[in-house]
Amino acid sequence: MDIKEIQNLIKFVAKSGASEVKLEMEDLKITIKTGSEKTETTYVQAAQMGGMQQAAAAPVTQAPVAQAEAKNEEERFITVKSPIIGTFYRKPSPDKSNFVEVGTEISEGDTVCVIEAMKLFNEIESEISGKIVKVLVDDSSPVEFDQPLFLVDPS
Repeated sequence: MDIKEIQNLIKFVAKSGASEVKLEMEDLKITIKTGSEKTETTYVQAAQMGGMQQAAAAPVTQAPVAQAEAKNEEERFITVKSPIIGTFYRKPSPDKSNFVEVGTEISEGDTVCVIEAMKLFNEIESEISGKIVKVLVDDSSPVEFDQPLFLVDPS
């Protein structure tokens, strides 16, 4: 099971309203617990290495996404959210310029950032057109699944 399948499973469970889902496979165990305020996912994957078994556990907590400050102003904006867990980068490499800045006009399909997950750099493309109003995450910061990254004014 790859990271995309795990993310899709998390989305499905969050939308279904189930309070807890456990999935056990040959080499993978996943538990997803949801509550009214947060979604918590823990997965453990075991791998054979030199006759010894090694396990890696990664707890994931989905932070509340809405904040009350400037609510009326932000209601007309669309939030670009992280589709994966990883490290957020605003540039394709340290010597390059940022993909987008506040005030940048973007179109559907434009790359807005890169998120590194398990040594893979995933280009995150915009699903909407508009103008970047606010960058919500600092460069080189860890991000959670479905965490808001940018506010976009679609008008």
